[in-house]
Amino acid sequence: MIHSHSFNRVEINISALQANFQSIQNVVGPQIKIMAVVKSDAYGHGLVECAEALYRAGAGTFGVAEVWEGIKLRRAGLQGDIVVLLGGSRDSHEDIIKYGLAPVVFDMDYLSGLSQEAARMNADVKVHLKVDVGMGRIGVMSHEFESCVALIKRLPGISLAGILAHFPVADEINSMQTTNGQLSDFKNILAALKLNESGEVIAHMANSAGIIYFPESHFDMVRPGISLYGYYPAAASARAKTAAPALDLQPVMSFKTRVIQTKDVGPGYGISYGHTFVTRRKSRIAVLPVGYADGYLRILSNRAQVLVGGKRAPVCGRVCMNATIVDVTDLPRVNTGDEVVLMGRQNEEEITADEIAEWMETISYEVLCLFGSFNERIYV
Repeated sequence: MIHSHSFNRVEINISALQANFQSIQNVVGPQIKIMAVVKSDAYGHGLVECAEALYRAGAGTFGVAEVWEGIKLRRAGLQGDIVVLLGGSRDSHEDIIKYGLAPVVFDMDYLSGLSQEAARMNADVKVHLKVDVGMGRIGVMSHEFESCVALIKRLPGISLAGILAHFPVADEINSMQTTNGQLSDFKNILAALKLNESGEVIAHMANSAGIIYFPESHFDMVRPGISLYGYYPAAASARAKTAAPALDLQPVMSFKTRVIQTKDVGPGYGISYGHTFVTRRKSRIAVLPVGYADGYLRILSNRAQVLVGGKRAPVCGRVCMNATIVDVTDLPRVNTGDEVVLMGRQNEEEITADEIAEWMETISYEVLCLFGSFNERIYV
């Protein structure tokens, strides 16, 4: 048995996660269902742990990407509806039925096979039909929608539980006209569905950006992802707070390491591979046991900052596979073993996933997935 742990740890604040869920529920109102999106290991926060915490907070529907994630949740004992956002493959029919999963459907050949298996097992599979109103990703086209609904109504063992679409640019301030057009298209589709008298069907379109900026898109259910984990879409926190002042989000993840060595070097001393940083003065450096193998990517070289003793210290030189060097010359005494916060709060100072995303030239979603997936997680 191994008793040692990594120098690096990702901390997941379960209370913050549950508070974010409650805040979203407060914004959309108690009559609107929430699909808690826990796909991709809950954005790096831990699939089972987060789904269970959200269920305790009141979530009754969960969104996963693939069938195996839904199976994992069911085997952990999770109740509630589980919607598989990427749908299933032909070899997953039996598992979908056995574990009571609700696949998103967009392929009529797949639907026929699922129906045959459901009929054979004397089961009723609830499906959610996805329509592409401008995302340009999975989903049937608007003109195919009514024939797809008619097919679902004809097939045995299949029932239409939901219809959904997805916003591609709802978080972009200059794209309101595009988003309103897509929202209008989806409303027209829903109007046609009611004319067909298809029974009780849940309509859902709003992602985190839709929840914040387009209240008309809330329909019967919303699908928060990044907002559950404490961040606003596309780092637009100032605008988001104006649009939805009741939405109070707290970052759920922090990423911490420790100092494994400090040393004093003279001016003109090259640091790390390639000597991309050379000291201009007598300097004190600290070595951290974290690198691109831990998701702390090489692009952070000579860009990022970390927190030591509640103060910022710049990364100097190239980030290595398992080591990063920071300049602590201007900080009070730093010692081996001192805690270092790569992302999160230390005393009054904070480094957010949005800030790291700017240094990485990406988005907060990718930062969270990277850090959470590559490091030991601790739930607090």
